[in-house]
Amino acid sequence: MTNQKVVLVDGNSLAYRAFFALPLLTNEQGIHTNATYGFTIMLQKIVEEEKPTHMLIAWDAGKTTFRHATFSEYKGGRQKTPPELSEQFAYIRKLVEAYNIPQYELDQYEADDIIGTLSLQAEQAGYETIIISGDKDLTQLASDSTTVQITRKGITDLEHYTPSHIQEKYGLTPLQIIDMKGLMGDASDNIPGVPGVGEKTAIKLLAAHQSVEGVYQHIDEMKASKMKEKLVANEELAYISKQLATIERAAPVQITLDSLAYSGPEMEAVHAIWQQLQFKTLLEKSSFETESKELEAINFEVVSEWTEAHFEEDMTLHIELFSEHYHTAEVLAVVLSTDKKRYVMQGDSSFSQPAFKRYLEDVTKEKRCYDVKAFQAVSKRFGCELKGASFDLLLAAYISDPSISSSQDLASLAKHFGYSEVDEDEAVYGKGAKKKAPAEDELFHHAIRKADAVWKLKSPVEDKLKENKQYDLYHDLELPLASVLGEMESFGVKVDRKTLEDMGVALRGRLEQIEIRIHQMAGQEFNINSPKQLGVILFEKIGLTPIKKTKTGYSTAADVLEKLQGEHEIIAEILLYRQLMKLQSTYIEGLLKEIHEDGKVHTRYQQALTSTGRLSSINPNLQNIPIRIEEGRKIRQAFVPSEKDWVLFAADYSQIELRVMAHMSQDEKLVRAFQEDRDIHTQTAMDVFNVKAEDVDANMRRAAKAVNFGIIYGISDYGLSQSLTITRKEAATFIDNYLTSFPGVKQFMDDAISEAKKHGFVTTLMNRRRYLPEITSSNFNLRGFAERTAMNTPIQGSAADIIKKAMIDMDRELESRGLRTKMLLQVHDELIFEVPLDELEQIQQLVPQVMEHAVELSVPLKVDYAHGSTWYETK
Repeated sequence: MTNQKVVLVDGNSLAYRAFFALPLLTNEQGIHTNATYGFTIMLQKIVEEEKPTHMLIAWDAGKTTFRHATFSEYKGGRQKTPPELSEQFAYIRKLVEAYNIPQYELDQYEADDIIGTLSLQAEQAGYETIIISGDKDLTQLASDSTTVQITRKGITDLEHYTPSHIQEKYGLTPLQIIDMKGLMGDASDNIPGVPGVGEKTAIKLLAAHQSVEGVYQHIDEMKASKMKEKLVANEELAYISKQLATIERAAPVQITLDSLAYSGPEMEAVHAIWQQLQFKTLLEKSSFETESKELEAINFEVVSEWTEAHFEEDMTLHIELFSEHYHTAEVLAVVLSTDKKRYVMQGDSSFSQPAFKRYLEDVTKEKRCYDVKAFQAVSKRFGCELKGASFDLLLAAYISDPSISSSQDLASLAKHFGYSEVDEDEAVYGKGAKKKAPAEDELFHHAIRKADAVWKLKSPVEDKLKENKQYDLYHDLELPLASVLGEMESFGVKVDRKTLEDMGVALRGRLEQIEIRIHQMAGQEFNINSPKQLGVILFEKIGLTPIKKTKTGYSTAADVLEKLQGEHEIIAEILLYRQLMKLQSTYIEGLLKEIHEDGKVHTRYQQALTSTGRLSSINPNLQNIPIRIEEGRKIRQAFVPSEKDWVLFAADYSQIELRVMAHMSQDEKLVRAFQEDRDIHTQTAMDVFNVKAEDVDANMRRAAKAVNFGIIYGISDYGLSQSLTITRKEAATFIDNYLTSFPGVKQFMDDAISEAKKHGFVTTLMNRRRYLPEITSSNFNLRGFAERTAMNTPIQGSAADIIKKAMIDMDRELESRGLRTKMLLQVHDELIFEVPLDELEQIQQLVPQVMEHAVELSVPLKVDYAHGSTWYETK
């Protein structure tokens, strides 16, 4: 045998395994990513552990194969591939391409046949061969030089099938696997087999007679029994089933072993996909280093003291920070530049100089920036105000193309517009533990090149916005919002540390009590946080039925435990224990770490991130504090006003996305329901279930609510079935009934798809665009994703635009009226303020009025509000 190793991968099988093994995940653009992520993990493991010299990903070419000529019902009855998976195949193939792994499919043949044919060629050439799949049919290919690795549970647990392993497990040779399938069939492929013959019976028959042919050669010698009757009656089915289960090893493949030579991935291309799909953990762990390219030296002046002579009417202001967490990041340099002059000062001393402070606060001096909000927050840290910001490259670029997000640095963003005269930060600073500031000269060059990019890109980016009729969205909404958000972030929100600490103590006490109860129910002490120990308790000692197994034992994942609810009282206690543990570690301890010296948390709003325009929040994320369980809601008790005798005031839009959908679709029934202030979920339940209002029960309303909000997010029958724990068929009926009941919504969705196909994008009420190049793709899966996105983006994006407009209007009202009330937070459709008691009555009238009239729709916007001494009390 040579030292050549061929790895042949069943692509469809692994993609399915990854999809169903991981929860549904999406990136900021709404692209589902769980299958692609899982597939990536598998590829990484394969490449690192097997170190192949040759490799291939084989794909099924289509629904019809040569086997259908033998048995037309072959693979019949399979459920349609969930669209959440279908849309990911294009990204998986793109990923495989970036890994430089050859891919192949063959019309009328399955991936199994490609693998079978090439593995035989590899055997004949003396190569070691590894086959990887989730389909045990492929175990028939095992030989002395071929190992078939079959996925068991999860995405990395593989069982290695060699001839000896197959003998030990089944008492069969690899080729007898075909006979076993012939007798017992295979429900997953709709191979019938002999009805009534299961795996044990098939193995017993083969032990005695070696093959299907042997069974029937000796059929007359068998004692009379029902089994014999079934074998006699279904002889033809047995032979057909064996034929269907036999992998073709002489398929007319047009590739050779030599063409499968594998030299490793193109990591820059791989990283680009990881960045697009936001595989942050993989990016952080990757050893790939960005290389700095040679750039021409530039002239600049190092300033020791700012004077009026340095400042012009229109300049780029750039503040170079060591990290993206600008509320705490070290200031490395400050740059002021035009196309002819470049000035730089090291460190943060600029902010202590009166001339520079006057320049920052001079609204008549226009300042071009990369990220106005960040620079405003940094200025506030040093007691300065940033005014006169006339350009924000990050926001302008993001609006022109939402796929450009703040997760990219300035250099990556600039490349989108053809400007490449600046290095990426990683190339200059390194990353992870190796990250450090470079020598002064290199640092200054890097910061100045960033300033140059901002200066030179202002005109072309703004021209593009004007051409696309998006300049108003940028200039009148996003740019002023950046200042509003910057002010909110810098002001922060007060958190009572003692309240959080007391909650932590109380939670630990509850956890101890639950732990005692669990141990009593189990009859012994064990480590509840150990999946291995917990699995032994549940499935061996208590005797519950195992649902999944992992490499280390029984799976005790959340989905497994949820399916076991009701079978034993210990399950509910374990699920509660885990919920409270997460509250303790992620939220209570996490929030405590984020409290600054002023006793506040200063979250960062990511304004240039999502494809719909919604804001997200980090350090800490205040938009995902759990509110479904009381212990989670109570965390909001720690959020308090920063002034004594003030209150917190919360106002949120009621069902804003449904109201936007009513306005945009002009569905008569939907519009009328909102105009008449009816309960929309009850109305939907009446229509979908064809019942009167008094006959709508809680389950009907819950299903209607899931459909109402699901439609907005482009939910599929699979997605709805998972949400409601019903069959896909029932979910499809719900959706069909909904669209029949609200024909205007159906027409709106059809029109959205037509517009996207015509123009290549969809828009919100304020002309925010989302480009959908895949809408005309010949690839069904990519096209399907684009169509769902075309339907839901205008609604989600318009709702996001409305609350942004409300925030700007509120900020102006508070300032113009001279009110002391402060806007603190935006959490999805909710705004939170801190209010002095003498302004509360005025705020109770002003906030709803401003929010409800941020835009005028054909249905009323409705705002619910409340106040209290803590955020918790506002609900």
